[in-house]
Amino acid sequence: MANLKEVKERINSVSSTQQITKAMKMVAAAKLRRAQDKIVQMRPYSQKLTSILNNISSGTEGSTDIVYAEEREVSKLLIVAITSDKGLCGAFNSNILKASMALIEEHKDKEITLMPVGKKALDYFKKRSFPMNADYAKLFEDVSFDPVKEAAEYVMKSFVAGKFDKVLLVYNEFKNVATQSVVKEQFLPISKLERQEGDSRPSQEYIVEPSREYIIEELVPNSLKIQFYKAILDSNASEHGARMTAMSKATDNAAELLKELKLVYNRTRQAAITNEILEIVAGANALEGN
Repeated sequence: MANLKEVKERINSVSSTQQITKAMKMVAAAKLRRAQDKIVQMRPYSQKLTSILNNISSGTEGSTDIVYAEEREVSKLLIVAITSDKGLCGAFNSNILKASMALIEEHKDKEITLMPVGKKALDYFKKRSFPMNADYAKLFEDVSFDPVKEAAEYVMKSFVAGKFDKVLLVYNEFKNVATQSVVKEQFLPISKLERQEGDSRPSQEYIVEPSREYIIEELVPNSLKIQFYKAILDSNASEHGARMTAMSKATDNAAELLKELKLVYNRTRQAAITNEILEIVAGANALEGN
């Protein structure tokens, strides 16, 4: 049977851990509220811009004058893996790393470069000696549009210069506190809308003001930057949701473990008291016998 002192130490240790996980859950909940508000407000705007962008690149004039829609044979691939800076958020980071490794395996015949965003992705790929650009690994130190815009501009300029033929984003899309789904999204070239067989609906037409050239020069780059920013916001909200869920489960597990330990402690204490009583009775009987 366990020693009373050992059980008491375990109870104190689990109780301290429970207080920490409870505090981390509350912090994650506060951060999640702000991050959730940002992505909920950004998502409709980003989706509509992306839809317009895809329609323009699929128009009758084609995408020959949109450099970001140029499709070419893929020999050089950039994978942007978006994780968090910290752990203790369940399978949040491991799911992204697994999905990224699956993409690497799928395109192993190509020249692959990695762009880790988040310290977890940076540390993981550093150990595996993959070619990478780590200049934008610390975007989550300041989740705002300006630093994310710089990262998006680097990716866009590299694509136009022919450094990469295709760019894929791998990140967690925020659904709710308990659900985050891994997304593998083509960032560049801009995807075209494919008409499904039997679809007789006419494609959307837009009246372009002041000119198509202006739209291409201004709207297309800004839309891509916003799309990149949305992925960062999605990942940020997903991280806090995953951490809140993980800390909630850890707190509940600690409570269950405390119940078991206290039961063991009480049983051990009762057994010790019973043994002491038996020893006293045995000693008294021995004295009477003498």
